[in-house]
Amino acid sequence: QVQLVESGGGLVQAGGSLRLSCAASGRTFSRSTMGWFRQGPGKEREFVAAEDWSSSNTFYADSVKGRFTISRENAKNTVYLQMNSLIPEDTAVYYCAATGNRGGYDYWGQGTQVTVSS
Repeated sequence: QVQLVESGGGLVQAGGSLRLSCAASGRTFSRSTMGWFRQGPGKEREFVAAEDWSSSNTFYADSVKGRFTISRENAKNTVYLQMNSLIPEDTAVYYCAATGNRGGYDYWGQGTQVTVSS
């Protein structure tokens, strides 16, 4: 039914950049908040970034402010995460998520691995 598929992960050296994409299908998310989360080795899943449906409001975790940028292209039902100045602590599986009709993050992708080497 509803599916979110992340892509763009990979191995990169510290200081490098990656651009993650999340393509949605089965539902239009033009009026949903889109978010990115990540889960590093031995850690709990944590919030990374989000953008509301109007693209008027964005929010970032303190750990990624100034380095990551979230954006969306509603015509393609796709959300992006541009990651610059990557550090080893960014190593994690990155998940995209979308809010449902009641406001919670009801839809999740399967994740894409990002590995940052020192």
